[in-house]
Amino acid sequence: MTQQLSSEWRGWISENIARGCTDSSIVASIVHAGIDPALARAAIVTLRLPGHPPLDNLSSQFHTGNSIWTQDHQVQVVMRVSKPCVAVVNNVLTPEECDELIRLSRIKLKRSTIVDPLSGEYRVIEDRSSSGTFFALNENDFISRLDRRISEVVNWPAENGEGLQILNYQIGGEYKAHFDYFPPDDPGSQPHLNNGGQRVSTLVVYLNDVDDGGETVFPRINLSVCPRKGSAVYFEYCNATGEVDPMTLHGGAPVRAGEKWIATKWMRQSRYGGN
Repeated sequence: MTQQLSSEWRGWISENIARGCTDSSIVASIVHAGIDPALARAAIVTLRLPGHPPLDNLSSQFHTGNSIWTQDHQVQVVMRVSKPCVAVVNNVLTPEECDELIRLSRIKLKRSTIVDPLSGEYRVIEDRSSSGTFFALNENDFISRLDRRISEVVNWPAENGEGLQILNYQIGGEYKAHFDYFPPDDPGSQPHLNNGGQRVSTLVVYLNDVDDGGETVFPRINLSVCPRKGSAVYFEYCNATGEVDPMTLHGGAPVRAGEKWIATKWMRQSRYGGN
């Protein structure tokens, strides 16, 4: 399949393999140039240099620097965990953008659901006591700007993203520990995997300062991230071969005072058509 790529692209891939770049970061860069991700992954396998060992199966696609520059914004990386890949970033959204998302969402909130592991249908459960709504990808100019920026922050194509989900938790509201990926062995996962593949990463953006509680907790790595308006926590859990990382078990701690607003972006392996 590499014959379909130009010699310049083949050389670029080989150079980045030799530098130790992750498969997912190479794929993301090629996809941004308009090349099919399946072709990009096949090219990486074919062009691996002799004697160059495969990279860690769960190596990260996330940026390595302390700052991330997007087309219209600068985001600061303030904390990292390597395994699993988790990062806390500041200034993903401005205070005004946070307020506007809340304003647009407040009038259309509905009780949050989960994917039933057997049927694949959406249903309400006690473990998830929030209300939420979605904005389709590029639904309007404002959402389009945020979708593009988030894509650049997480280093993954915007068209692979699900619609931006907004959630509101009142006092006592929580989301007990869960995975964001679709468990491959659950019968109910298959309909969702057929549309864009597995989820690969999550960005949770905090839209307000919570008076007390509401942390995002990762119990298997003893990490707790406090909500701060405009900041976000990023984590990834699926590699190029579809393996998932159970160390990303996480949840939303109960809100003890005030309320909590978040915006969540899930990224898929390939283009997502459900928006």
